[in-house]
Amino acid sequence: MNQKIADRINASIAVKQNLLADEKIIATITESVAVIVHAFNNGNKVLFCGNGGSAADAQHLAAEFSGRFYIDRDALPAEALHCNTSYLTAVANDYNFNLIYSRLIKGLGKKGDVLVGLSTSGNSANIINAFET
Repeated sequence: MNQKIADRINASIAVKQNLLADEKIIATITESVAVIVHAFNNGNKVLFCGNGGSAADAQHLAAEFSGRFYIDRDALPAEALHCNTSYLTAVANDYNFNLIYSRLIKGLGKKGDVLVGLSTSGNSANIINAFET
């Protein structure tokens, strides 16, 4: 087997093992699930945002909620905010790229909705601004 491939697979396994061993992360995930379930039970939605690969992850997660994930069920209201490219380019051009998500949340978000922001660095200004909306 190609050693580079084996090393990548082993690194992925190690990350998952580290996650399982971290009680704080497990507690955070459990709490996040409870918040999202509460929102859905109250007729609210989940909005996802991210940049680059994180945007792809956000879109995938939104699709799992509105599509099918493990069980056959009704669609759940979830949306990835970056999918409207005309909106993104207009706001980035007319205002600032750092405002693309916060402006959209002001227009679409309702009290009780949940925002999930994905950022590899944790420093993406447009993601941070979305949470300050």
